[in-house]
Amino acid sequence: MAYDYQPFEFTPPPGLTANEPRHKVVIVGAGPIGLAAALELARHDVPSVVVDDNNVVSIGSRAICWSKRSLEIFDRLGIAERMLAKGVTWKVGRTYHGAEEVFNFDLLPEDGHKMPAFINLQQYYVEQYLVEAAQQSPLIDLRFKNKVTDLSQTADSAQVEIETPDGAYTLAADYLLACDGAGSPIRKMMGLEFDGELFEDRFLIADIEMEADFPSERRFWFEPEFHEGQSALLHRQPDNIYRIDLQLGWDADPDHEKKPEVVIPRIERVVGHSDFRLDWVSVYTFQCRRLERFVHDRVIFVGDSAHVVSPFGARGGNGGMQDVDNLGWKLAAVVRGGDTGLLETYDSERQIATDENIANSTRATKFMTPDDGIERLFRDQTLTLAKTAGFARGWVNSGRLSRPCAYPNVAPDDGRLPEISHPGLVAPDAPQGDGWLMDHFRDVTVMAIGCAPEGAFVPELNEHMQRRYLGEADSCIYLVRPDQVIAARWVSADSQTIAAAKDALMRGQL
Repeated sequence: MAYDYQPFEFTPPPGLTANEPRHKVVIVGAGPIGLAAALELARHDVPSVVVDDNNVVSIGSRAICWSKRSLEIFDRLGIAERMLAKGVTWKVGRTYHGAEEVFNFDLLPEDGHKMPAFINLQQYYVEQYLVEAAQQSPLIDLRFKNKVTDLSQTADSAQVEIETPDGAYTLAADYLLACDGAGSPIRKMMGLEFDGELFEDRFLIADIEMEADFPSERRFWFEPEFHEGQSALLHRQPDNIYRIDLQLGWDADPDHEKKPEVVIPRIERVVGHSDFRLDWVSVYTFQCRRLERFVHDRVIFVGDSAHVVSPFGARGGNGGMQDVDNLGWKLAAVVRGGDTGLLETYDSERQIATDENIANSTRATKFMTPDDGIERLFRDQTLTLAKTAGFARGWVNSGRLSRPCAYPNVAPDDGRLPEISHPGLVAPDAPQGDGWLMDHFRDVTVMAIGCAPEGAFVPELNEHMQRRYLGEADSCIYLVRPDQVIAARWVSADSQTIAAAKDALMRGQL
């Protein structure tokens, strides 16, 4: 394969020779979500132990499309610069029906943001960068070839039995994060089931290595000539790797479809030649499912262990990163003795976000794979109409691309301020001298423009700040959460009002 897989070293854990002290947090799974959770907790001075039954990064490119919001989170964790340097930056998507382009879109048409709309970067690179960052943190104990075999809970802790190449031992922690993926062994140990929908269709993923001049764009085809009657997707990745997704139909045999002698002719029809090397192949089935609850006493589910969606729209890995974003500061506060109501807000807010992701993913799936009858008639007529009528282009759904959801909010809000900075939304970025506004939102922050309450951060006022935060008002005050979500805002407020809002935020009541 194009990536040089190097196993991580197994180090015998201290629990093999003596009882370990109870830990603050144990994280099961050293994929992007588990590693990001450990780094986010470390950012709040909370130590964790990360265990994984494997000792290499993920095989195959897997998640490749990382959104602007995920990049902002990765920036807090210290790896965004490496991701940007290696990744393929893009913001334009093109949609085709047959050989004809129906329309295209720009995901970030304005400037004044530190991060691009999307980059394409294989999951194995993201995991490598996260592992290397975790290994540099004195607050993260990263243990490979440590497999969880059993789980139990008490009123104030979670306990796991762990098997290693050198024997078994026990770990106990205040909280356990299940970041162990869609097949989550932790979920199965607890007897928990996903609710949702399994779609009767299959798609082939093929990564190929080739020299080509395809632009850095997302290209999606409905019924292309090279794959008649089905759908196809093309993404460019680093290292001259190209991701191709091809709809196969429900009757396709996954084992047969993954054979090189079957895959290669299909790819030749897509790229128009045979001058490429097959790097990785997988077949997947669309799913849109989730747990009823994400918080189960001392066990908290994060990422694919809590919810799965079909891959079109890049809502899987990015949704998991937004779970980490929401949970990290809240769990850190609770571990330090804060109000456990904060964890209930993780459960409720990320359920809302998951349902939004599932709704978007379900609509995209049904548009791409319509049932015969009215669904197919609507899809085909929409594609025909969109070629000439701009209003119909918004109905074409090849996967609404990942965006952070708007959390419901009961916070103080003055409606005279811009809608783009409404409470419940991620604070929009803006330039600040030689830096960026987002760099100032790494803890609970009070930001003020046109006034100066005690302890507030007063940013540079420029056209971006004016448009995104101040609007037509003469002054404004914003309360921003550590996950860079706006908690409350006022045109003016006294110190008691601001302090009351901060207190409500940290009690999970805002």
